[in-house]
Amino acid sequence: MSELRDRRYAGSPDEVEVLLPAGDVTEGVVRVGDTVRRPHQPQSYAIAAFLDHLERQGFQGAPRYLGRDSSGRDVLTFIEGDVAGASIEDRFLGDALLASVARLVRDLHEAAGGYRPLDEPFPGPASDDPVEVVGHLDVTPQNVVVRDGLAVGLVDFDLAGETTRFRDAYNAAMHWVPLRAPEDMTVGFDVASQLRRLRIFADASGWTIQQRRALPRFGAEASARSWERMEHRAENIGGGWARMWAEGVGDLIRRREQWLLANEDAIIGALVGE
Repeated sequence: MSELRDRRYAGSPDEVEVLLPAGDVTEGVVRVGDTVRRPHQPQSYAIAAFLDHLERQGFQGAPRYLGRDSSGRDVLTFIEGDVAGASIEDRFLGDALLASVARLVRDLHEAAGGYRPLDEPFPGPASDDPVEVVGHLDVTPQNVVVRDGLAVGLVDFDLAGETTRFRDAYNAAMHWVPLRAPEDMTVGFDVASQLRRLRIFADASGWTIQQRRALPRFGAEASARSWERMEHRAENIGGGWARMWAEGVGDLIRRREQWLLANEDAIIGALVGE
């Protein structure tokens, strides 16, 4: 796809760069006017091709890829709104926002339907699941743009790849409910509030009864795979992956796996009960 690789963005030489909050892995992301500049990465063209597809489908909840600037950085459109910080503020914990995140992920999947990254493939599948769509796979509060209390955009598609709708939606729920052990929860949350928020997310996502009953074991299996991937990336890629591993993310993932299995009956009851 030569057009994509040849696409260049020429900005004004006097534009001011404003450093944006660093992600868990990618640093050096800046805002320049109504654009975002990000370091070019091996998966950049695969992401760019996917963003082009979403634009053709009329999906408004993702940035547009504009090309590479004179410094070789990827240039994307800036989506106006707020994103959560490292410590989630109360304004990002409302039920309406939670449901809107689920709907935004559903809308993404609708727009992504039928897209297959043949010319610009992603590094590899996220799992052994049958491929349904290209998903975001990292819908954290820090990667969702919020306006007027509702989710309007997704940013940071670095982990995007071929997956299933349910896995991508579960991943978003894991971060937004959130699904984790009590000792890792935000102050003020308990099991009851987690289960209530999980039901809100499931209803807005349109999960089937079968998916709801499968969620605890599905999530535990996903946690086990996540632990293995995180360990591999920490040891072989380093950088932010190694930092997160050193900070104990592997232990958090293990505790999530154990929590899901220990609360299987309560989770299923909350998801399928009237």
